[in-house]
Amino acid sequence: MSVVVVTDSASRLPAELRDRWGIREVPLHILLDGADLRDGVDDVPADIHKRHATTAAATPAELNAAYRQALTDSDGDGVVAVHISSGLSGTCRAAELAAADLVPSVRVIDSKSTAMGTGFLALTAARAAADGVDLDNVADGVAAGVRRTHAYMVVHRLDNLRRSGRIGGAKAWLGTALALKPLLHIVDGKLVLAQRIRTIRGAVAAMVDQVSEIVGERPAALAVHHVGNPDGARDLAATLADRLPACDPAIVTPLGPVLALHVGEGALAVCLQLAE
Repeated sequence: MSVVVVTDSASRLPAELRDRWGIREVPLHILLDGADLRDGVDDVPADIHKRHATTAAATPAELNAAYRQALTDSDGDGVVAVHISSGLSGTCRAAELAAADLVPSVRVIDSKSTAMGTGFLALTAARAAADGVDLDNVADGVAAGVRRTHAYMVVHRLDNLRRSGRIGGAKAWLGTALALKPLLHIVDGKLVLAQRIRTIRGAVAAMVDQVSEIVGERPAALAVHHVGNPDGARDLAATLADRLPACDPAIVTPLGPVLALHVGEGALAVCLQLAE
């Protein structure tokens, strides 16, 4: 067999890519009106980001079961588990607990990102595994990829961010700067303020500028995410295609219900991984 890769539903990997590369996915949870809904498994209301719901990490028991099955399926070659940043979710800590009795056959890696920032790292691992790379080198390749992965986000409203508490270094202005549209950046696994801009159009343009500056003329994998904003996502992907001709077209997917609860309707995000 070969090394098996496990991630979580915050990675936003399209199903066809998960299937093609044999990547296993453990669902995160949404708690709504007393119900525990599993992201990607149970039916979640499309307007979940407008409701008073909360999110929860995958449990150690769920993760342990996924790792044990993956380890069996690998015929002992091992498991690389790539999860949403520990600065954004308790999933990575739960993963470390779940893998404690399976070390060193299971390696848990904090992506220090989310959405396709995590997804690109899972793909890095799966492609290496498909090439017959051993467990140590698959894990080392993912760890190196963390440093080449970046994520930016523009949100339309601040309400969801204020409730979620998932943003650092911005509490002083979250309560007062209601007219400003924040451009957010994931730095060392935490969501922080990059710029405050007057309009959504200006914030999206600033995000494109930031991404273009990082990528330059190099190839990079790109993904565009949105919350209830498919037209904005398509326009953003087209703009990136014009600005970054060395890159393949961006993967465009919804941000998903777990992340949507924290950033709100209309949000747009770009995740990228620079080529080696």
